[in-house]
Amino acid sequence: METFDIVIAGGGAAGIGLAASLKSRDSSLKIALIEPSPHHYYQPSWTLVGGGEFNIKDSQRLTKDLIPAGVQWIQDSITGFDPEANQVLLSNHAPVTYKQLAVATGLRSNWSAIPGLVESLGKNGVTSNYSYEYAPYTWELAKNLKSGRAIFTQPPLPFKCPGAPQKAMYLSCSEWEKNGVLKNIEVELNNAGGALFGVADFIPPLMEYVKHYNAKLNFSMNLISVDGPAKTAKFAVKAADGTITDVVRSFDMLHVTPPQGAQDCVKNSPLGDASGMVEVNQFSLQHVKYPNVFGLGDCCSAPNSKTAAAARKQIVVVADNIVALRQNKPLPTKYCGYGSCPLTVTNGKIILAEFGFGGKLMPTFPSIINPLRASRLAWILKKNILPWLYWNAMLKGREWLARPFES
Repeated sequence: METFDIVIAGGGAAGIGLAASLKSRDSSLKIALIEPSPHHYYQPSWTLVGGGEFNIKDSQRLTKDLIPAGVQWIQDSITGFDPEANQVLLSNHAPVTYKQLAVATGLRSNWSAIPGLVESLGKNGVTSNYSYEYAPYTWELAKNLKSGRAIFTQPPLPFKCPGAPQKAMYLSCSEWEKNGVLKNIEVELNNAGGALFGVADFIPPLMEYVKHYNAKLNFSMNLISVDGPAKTAKFAVKAADGTITDVVRSFDMLHVTPPQGAQDCVKNSPLGDASGMVEVNQFSLQHVKYPNVFGLGDCCSAPNSKTAAAARKQIVVVADNIVALRQNKPLPTKYCGYGSCPLTVTNGKIILAEFGFGGKLMPTFPSIINPLRASRLAWILKKNILPWLYWNAMLKGREWLARPFES
């Protein structure tokens, strides 16, 4: 049976980026990358697609064109992990054996967890920027809506890019304001959580835009079903005393952030913690039980925001630490919890939220971009520069501005 030096489970941003970074450190490494999808997506652009500012086709490339030279792509689905035998179990192939394993399987969007949602998406005013297929429909709805009620939903954590539900709201409101119809539209953000944003420093500047757009914030309000033809959505509303009441709201536009969670292959394996995430040390990203296993990206248990920017820093940490482990050296690099959420508060301006563990502010360009104010420069960074860096740096093993703040 063939044994690889390193097996990478998952070919999203974290997986392909790690493969490239490992190869840049040691081209002789025998690496296999397991990923079933023939297509790869730059998902951070879908917010801009929903705001009419990005072409959805530019967010998609063929996986085969992104696999680093010398890395073997195994196009199959992972069914489980056997860390005692150092094997990854596959749907259509024999188990793959590794010396070191990096798990980057991401999060799974559970569209079917909300009854009626799958049947309603893409019509009846129901959309989501979390989908390649439906993000363009968000823009179609936003530019055509003249009056009525627009509801934006946010599920319980974890989910990818915690700012994305409100970003969809802000860009839609910006379009309605430009068209002079905002005053005719009742805007709601129905949030299953208890705060507008997880880092308190960013709430005041965000609230300026919430008030400017006259949007209503509803907390502890979780979407539980959708009736597309009737244009109604049912929410479970949790009161302060813990009691839950169902509330039905009519809508003309409904932007849904689907509930998300760990992939079954991790959740049902020895690698998963109680919530199903890959159980790692939050600093080294090494598995707490299996020293030759690492986790990175959205699937790991580190308490950071699930963003591509976080994966970009984590790639460096895992690449450094795997190479050190193979050389029987101490793990040299620590992850600081860095994540970034470019909050598109209006068309043309962004609050560039960058933060680490404990909500510590970690601005990359503090002298030119005020992290607590919306700026045009941050918009240019998000729209024009970051996509280029993704395709040409992050996925190519070029670690420009990607090293952790702490080592």
